Amino acid sequence: MDASQLRALQAPIKERYKESPEKAMTPARAEAVIDEDEISSRISTYAGTAVAGLHPATGGDGSKACSADMLMEALAACASVTLKAVATAMRIPLKHAKVIANGTWDARGTLAVDRDAPIGLTEVKLKFEIVSTAERKKLEKMIELTERYCVIYQTLAKPPTLKSEFEVLQQA
Repeated sequence: MDASQLRALQAPIKERYKESPEKAMTPARAEAVIDEDEISSRISTYAGTAVAGLHPATGGDGSKACSADMLMEALAACASVTLKAVATAMRIPLKHAKVIANGTWDARGTLAVDRDAPIGLTEVKLKFEIVSTAERKKLEKMIELTERYCVIYQTLAKPPTLKSEFEVLQQA
């Protein structure tokens, strides 16, 4: 896809959102069902079912997906697709591009080993490996715009309001 094809594809969508901003509110959803016999859950994805479980740092055997890794996968996927769209719009040739997301978390927090240890990722780094004939200034602008327009990057940079609720469906 080239820049003109991308613009033609997105032009009616952008116009609809300008006319009716409420139509731009796009839901995102995931559902995990807990397994009965193991400390794991099944998550339906576009690519099939993923099984999430304990990370080896918390007692898992490494055979199941780690939620922190899945978050890094979501960041890398979103940033790479956004990068390609931005490069296309800017007419920047990408011979090769790779996006690598790395995060760090302290297992002591989630295991309740140390009350003062943080729970959750405390550092996330995004690395872009680019092979292109474009000048460096243009590539820097491409990365800046990728960060600006990547939904997952911006969600991590400016966390949303987080709420939790529960519902008892049936008494045991």
